[in-house]
Amino acid sequence: MVFSYKSDLVVKIQITLIAIALISSPATGNNMSSSALYTCCFEVFGKVQGVFFRKYTERKANTLGVRGWCVNTINGTVKGELEAPLIPLNQMKHWLETKGSPASVIERVEFTPTKQIEQYSFNGFVIKK
Repeated sequence: MVFSYKSDLVVKIQITLIAIALISSPATGNNMSSSALYTCCFEVFGKVQGVFFRKYTERKANTLGVRGWCVNTINGTVKGELEAPLIPLNQMKHWLETKGSPASVIERVEFTPTKQIEQYSFNGFVIKK
């Protein structure tokens, strides 16, 4: 029985090590790699000016590690660009669609298609004036 237990333990360790190796090694042709970077642009419609929307957007982007920018437009919207690995990028997109600043009223958000990029274009997230 001890031998069987050790054999089972060895098999479980081997499976765990294989799983770790598969997760941590970049797969060729795998666009879902956690180290891959993505970008998209956005425009938020609704009551998003005069409600600190850009400031909250900057704060959320910095919390998630998302880089890019945002700006008020003359049409009363907020536009911007995001760069991040896919998971934080999608978290930021969801936040823009559902949260915003406490006083904002988001009617809709338009995003450009998400594209993979080789490297960051921005050093952080900034509010453009």
